[in-house]
Amino acid sequence: MVPEAGGAHAPLQWTIAALAFAAHLLVAARALTRANRTPASRAAWVAVVMLAPGVGMLAYLLLGETSIGRARFHRVEQVLRRMGAAAAAAPPAAPVTVVDGAVPLLELARTINGLPAVGGNRVQLLGDEGSPADAPERDCRRALDALVADIEQAHESVHIAVYIWLDDGAGGRLADAVAAAARRGVACRVMVDALGSRAFIDGPRWKQLAQAGVRQLKTLDDIHRLQHVVFSRMDLRDHRKIVVIDNRIAYCGSQNLADPEFRVKPAQAPWIDLLLRCQGPVVAQIQFLFLSGWIPETGEAGLEGYAAAAAPAWHEDGCVAMAFETGPVARHNVMADMYVACIYAARRELVITTPYFVPDESILRAICAAPRRGVRTTLVLPRRNDSWLVGQASRSTYGDLLRSGVEVHEYPLGLLHAKSLTVDGQVALVGSANIDRRSLELNFENSLLVADPRVTAAIRRRQDRYLSVSVPVTVQQVQGWSFATRLVQNAAAMMSPVL
Repeated sequence: MVPEAGGAHAPLQWTIAALAFAAHLLVAARALTRANRTPASRAAWVAVVMLAPGVGMLAYLLLGETSIGRARFHRVEQVLRRMGAAAAAAPPAAPVTVVDGAVPLLELARTINGLPAVGGNRVQLLGDEGSPADAPERDCRRALDALVADIEQAHESVHIAVYIWLDDGAGGRLADAVAAAARRGVACRVMVDALGSRAFIDGPRWKQLAQAGVRQLKTLDDIHRLQHVVFSRMDLRDHRKIVVIDNRIAYCGSQNLADPEFRVKPAQAPWIDLLLRCQGPVVAQIQFLFLSGWIPETGEAGLEGYAAAAAPAWHEDGCVAMAFETGPVARHNVMADMYVACIYAARRELVITTPYFVPDESILRAICAAPRRGVRTTLVLPRRNDSWLVGQASRSTYGDLLRSGVEVHEYPLGLLHAKSLTVDGQVALVGSANIDRRSLELNFENSLLVADPRVTAAIRRRQDRYLSVSVPVTVQQVQGWSFATRLVQNAAAMMSPVL
């Protein structure tokens, strides 16, 4: 006789089903009760888990927890305390006078890393002031030329933290300059993201740097390991873009170490960036940000006081500036808070450029409210985005923005990768952080807040150059989009909390 199908295995099948159902409920409950999560994010994750139980649970376990791991978090905390103590022992910063409206922004920024606003800085927007608007890559080349020249003159230290380093024309020249500096006795430390710079790490340039004596670090190289996946999140990235030379010159902005042609994604090229060259007391703060990433990962001793050790040059005609860093170890939602504060600080004019615009509700509502307060508000985004999903989610916001009076422009000459925000021609925020969830919650990012009309005017002129070739988006265009187009855009936006 043939036994009845499934009869002997029914108890086991019921047990497996019950365990799967219990796991399903536990993951959904975890998504609902996880601290520091917006209602939109909770709803999106519960929808994913409920609609696709197996895939959804796996996705949540891999991507749902914004954590770098308990051990790494404690290492960073300990280093920050020691570096903070060294900074506190340094001579107090001279009092600063700031422009109207900047005080609350500087105070908010101070609460992020504990670094104060400092004066006496020279901050220069690099590029070719006279280059035509239809040749934006000239600005990027000039900026990288300046960086190479400073590294070639280094005599004490060169510290680099970057998300993407490519072995192309600019990337190769920079690698040669760093290797040459190391060979003449300069202490060179290079920190690159393990994913963003994977091709560079696997290529001959990484070996060239090692052979020259450059100290190297592949950041977040362990997140694919099972131990890390179980207790944290596997897609966190180090998106910082920092160079500090001799503790007296610092570079920061949106620029990766690559040609504007960006050969790994040529379809969107050229990539258009902003890069600032800084001198003065703020250099010590940018150095602080580099070391806060380097020391916890390498364990290198004796560097905690290096940022505060140099006597910073004070420029009488300098400006007020402050550097800060956000990411998985910072206070929750602090980057979004910073953007919202800058938006509400505007009284006359607000101009924003960003390549990835997937704002949370607080940022979107702040931008929409600005024109209603009498603030001329302009948003410049790339027409062609290297992320199709991000592009769709961005366009889902156009209707709300335009109906609120925001001027939305799309830049057609490449991927506008510059992250810049200017307020009333007085205050500027520049750095590596985009206005999307990855930068707001997941990635390590660095920013520079400058309270100075001259520096802001230079950035504002660059923004105007972008605007001069950009195409305005109209309400009529958005209303003319098909039902299918709007469906795709809104679906992408709905899932943006889990992107």
